[in-house]
Amino acid sequence: MAEDAALKSIYHFTVKDIRGNDVSLSDYSGKVVLIVNVASKCGLTQSNYKELNVLYEKYKNQGFEILAFPCNQFAGQEPGTNEQIQEGACTMFKAEFPIFDKVEVNGKNATPLYKFLKSEKGGYFGDAIKWNFTKFLVNKEGKVVERYAPTTSPLKIEKDIQNLLGSS
Repeated sequence: MAEDAALKSIYHFTVKDIRGNDVSLSDYSGKVVLIVNVASKCGLTQSNYKELNVLYEKYKNQGFEILAFPCNQFAGQEPGTNEQIQEGACTMFKAEFPIFDKVEVNGKNATPLYKFLKSEKGGYFGDAIKWNFTKFLVNKEGKVVERYAPTTSPLKIEKDIQNLLGSS
């Protein structure tokens, strides 16, 4: 645990992409990153994917990335295989941003990245992720600067993204 506490940025983590390949988050060094736990069968799915796509399209060429991590811990709303998740995200929801391996965000099997994110920015009622589409905004240095509730519309955080990108 002491080693985890020494980690200061997301760049220390390696995660799996949707195809099972290792991806070092240091690949995103120097970019503003929004990390989101996603699900395909949630009441928030349509609006979140739609607005995430808008943000991604608008800012991807300015150094902005969205990293989506499917999670099935909330009412079983992401039950599919990685292949089914990829198909749904890219076909149904038209996501162009990276979709990663399905993860657990809470509990003893929570992925190390999510343990770090929660330790950096806890929620109002403790650190646990409450639902699908909790969002963490990370600056160009890999530091978590803000956490947003599942019900926070992605477009409502556009100003924060612009500020970190240095554009308005």
